[in-house]
Amino acid sequence: MYKPLPDSLTIKQSGINGLGLFADQAIKQATNLGMSHVQIGEEILRTPLGGFINHANEGNVIKVRFYDEVYKTKWNLVTVKDIKEGEELTVRYTFYNI
Repeated sequence: MYKPLPDSLTIKQSGINGLGLFADQAIKQATNLGMSHVQIGEEILRTPLGGFINHANEGNVIKVRFYDEVYKTKWNLVTVKDIKEGEELTVRYTFYNI
């Protein structure tokens, strides 16, 4: 069954901008949260996970590039520190101008 977000995340009003991704529970450092972006041809598309994460210069997650036979190039969000329950997840934007 397709789930747009992992069980550990929810979308809520953000103090940064609009809606954001928030931890519903504590998440350990180095947790792979799933695919945030996929490249199809020259276009990079966001998944729901990538569509709701806000920017921070010092994000608590990073985008890690993977290659596979289906999507060719995709990016997953991986935590770079322990995330507390209720904490907003952020990433340093590299695909978009802010």
